[in-house]
Amino acid sequence: MALPYLVGQVKDSGVALAVLLVSLGVRRWMLRRLEGVARENPKSFAGTLREGLGTPSLLWCLVLTVDALLGALDLSPKAERVGHVLVVSFLILSLTMVASTIVTRTLQRYGELHSLPFAVAGLSRTLTQVIVFSLGLVIFLSYLGISPTPLITAFGVGGLAVALALQDTLANIFAGVHILIERPIAVGDFVRLSAEEEGTVSDIGWRTTRLLTGANSTVVIPNKTITSGNLLNYSMPSIEVGAWVPILIALDADVEKAERIALAAALATEGVLAEPAPAFTVDPGMTATHLQYRLSFRVPRQLQAGVIKTQILRRVLEGFRAEGVPLPEVRQR
Repeated sequence: MALPYLVGQVKDSGVALAVLLVSLGVRRWMLRRLEGVARENPKSFAGTLREGLGTPSLLWCLVLTVDALLGALDLSPKAERVGHVLVVSFLILSLTMVASTIVTRTLQRYGELHSLPFAVAGLSRTLTQVIVFSLGLVIFLSYLGISPTPLITAFGVGGLAVALALQDTLANIFAGVHILIERPIAVGDFVRLSAEEEGTVSDIGWRTTRLLTGANSTVVIPNKTITSGNLLNYSMPSIEVGAWVPILIALDADVEKAERIALAAALATEGVLAEPAPAFTVDPGMTATHLQYRLSFRVPRQLQAGVIKTQILRRVLEGFRAEGVPLPEVRQR
């Protein structure tokens, strides 16, 4: 009796070992192929797929080996069925998690390459994960023979009650979706709200949007505040923005000389764009006490405007003093 039992054990172990070796071989070949494609084209999907399949694929090889061993062993039909269900459940769960990670990373990389705000925002990652896990749940229920229709109906009835209790939160969620679709702002844009908050958009979440201010602090704003109020986006249609400084001179000053000095100061300042060229215009012109003009120019980004305007004004004042252009005088009563 002992000899046939030992022969059977060796046979069962041989089947499991064969499945393990074959699955590991397929895994190694697949990962090497993905590495080769990723090395030739770093921007391809293969690199993301290789990162996501590294450790999970090894676990899948082990799970397939366990499933093969369960089928080879002399187990009762019920025990074999339970073991098989556990194996498939693990595979579905792990595949869903890996698919969620790969799709999210792919969407984010594609968005960074093509400047798509929907792809790089936090809300898009959350929506992607919800969709992928929902599909995984439907597949798992179908495998168990459970119809997802009653579950969807129950969620619909319960969702109505939740919607009434969370109206403010849902309003912010839909506002976030509206922001990602209509694109009034995007991650990386420098914006200013009607409530005077301004900064660079660091993330668009499922309920709030975060702005990174010039003081290196974060302003958290509800999404519906952005969609319902006035918004100034300095990065649209281009990140280059216009800036200006007031030029005040005395009533008897030489305007042509003042214009020449002001334009030269703007062109000599690092960061001022040559095209379109700086302009010296009336704003509003002659007043009772002085002449007032506007020196307009363009800068690469809104965050640089403050420093550039300071440097231009310093050069203008130095030029006026050097060439004797009089400034307005404060008249005493």
